[in-house]
Amino acid sequence: MLSADGKYYKTDVADTEQLLRLIQSIPSPNAEPFKLWLAKVGYERIEETEDPEKAFDRAMETYLKKGYSANWINQRLKSIEVRKELTDEWDIRGVKKGLEYAILTDEITKAWAGLTTKEYKDLKDLKKENLRDNMTNLELVLNMLAEATTTEISKEKKPKSFLENKKIAKQGGTIAGNTRKEIEEKTGKSVISPLNAKELGQKSENEKLEKSTTKI
Repeated sequence: MLSADGKYYKTDVADTEQLLRLIQSIPSPNAEPFKLWLAKVGYERIEETEDPEKAFDRAMETYLKKGYSANWINQRLKSIEVRKELTDEWDIRGVKKGLEYAILTDEITKAWAGLTTKEYKDLKDLKKENLRDNMTNLELVLNMLAEATTTEISKEKKPKSFLENKKIAKQGGTIAGNTRKEIEEKTGKSVISPLNAKELGQKSENEKLEKSTTKI
């Protein structure tokens, strides 16, 4: 890896899974809290396999702790359901997970938002964060419309190749994109927000403060 002195040196590195496995192997009392946490997470995942509803309950708790509104959380959980229906349809049509999923998702996003997924994340100053977790309610709704429409078109057209799936992804995204343009024409402002979750949360708190100050 490149060092501060401009030279490259052999360096030990590990991804998240490897680091967690290393922690499991450390015979030290200092590692016990991490081991207990890993056991708890593993138990929760087994519970979710037996009862998937628990996954939604935990997701709700996590979003609430992060400061999201109940209304936004309901939209987000619905978007997960819509996304799952789309990926199930892609599986049926032979689309491969990973790169092909990413290409089709990018096609949908570009068609409805006018931005590639990377451009959208750059606009919101995101790195590894989930793009949907940083969308406004309206952005989420339009993204759901794009994905749900893509699913329905795919069910009717029954694409047999990746190129056909790509064409349908663009069609689904375009329908939501036309809706976005109509909204922007009526409101006179862009639907696509540069704000990320942290900034949206701060904006919401400021609005609440302004309202309470006005009442006083």
